[in-house]
Amino acid sequence: MKSNVALLDRVMYYIVQRKGKQVRPMFVLFSAKLHGGITENTYTAASLIELLHTATLVHDDVVDDALERRGFFSVNALWKNKIAVLVGDYLLAKGLLLSLDHQAHRLLKITSNAVKEMSEGELLQIEKARRLDIREEIYYDIIRKKTASLIASACSAGAASVSDDEALIEDMRLFGELIGIAFQIKDDLLDYGDDNIGKPRGIDIKERKMTLPLIYALSKSSGSEKRRIINTVRNNNNDPKKIDEVIRFVKESDGMNYARQKMVKYREQAFRMLEKYPDNPTSEALRQLVLFTTERKK
Repeated sequence: MKSNVALLDRVMYYIVQRKGKQVRPMFVLFSAKLHGGITENTYTAASLIELLHTATLVHDDVVDDALERRGFFSVNALWKNKIAVLVGDYLLAKGLLLSLDHQAHRLLKITSNAVKEMSEGELLQIEKARRLDIREEIYYDIIRKKTASLIASACSAGAASVSDDEALIEDMRLFGELIGIAFQIKDDLLDYGDDNIGKPRGIDIKERKMTLPLIYALSKSSGSEKRRIINTVRNNNNDPKKIDEVIRFVKESDGMNYARQKMVKYREQAFRMLEKYPDNPTSEALRQLVLFTTERKK
């Protein structure tokens, strides 16, 4: 990641020192090992996925005007939006060049498709946030694109790094998509919880994002109560007391339990896809990684 620009090096050092759990490259490595073994191409795929993921996080913090990431100041909080956008662009370009340098065109196609879908998902969410009255199936369409697509590409890229079997690669993409949907539902649940997750609670409400716990709670409420809550999210989403009111409404309406049941359903579907593989340390590690992503505290 070294460059000739001192400012860029400073920002990159800050990002690398505060790297996250690196779950997505782990999905690449396990998916490859599940189908034979890890190759040099696999490491390229894992690096590419992590670079693209980091680029999207830097850009997301600009889009969401978020000042924290993983319990630390975000890049845009320290260096402002213009620099954050350019750093995100740099990370994206480095990832794409990495695949070209290694002649990994199949991996480039997989990951480029994920970036396209993530952008579509974010824009769809922004479009729907204006109405604040989305159906559950629209919610799934949003998270399938904006979150699940990258985890799906991690699993399919891992398989593609060791095999040319398109059916097998597609199977791993579907497996990753199921995990990604469960992962995002878990993320949405954390926003309504009481644990310290490295960012303020209720941030989705503040950003007027309609997530599954709230969508379900609204579907079970009376017309007047639904209008009151939607009005609160639309007009009072910066008031901590009003945010707490919405969180309490979601919990009392069983929105948390419903979302958790859906998360478990998608996770179980992913586990069933693993049943065709023999029990070995790799398939077990993959199961444990799925459990970790859906039972994490932050």
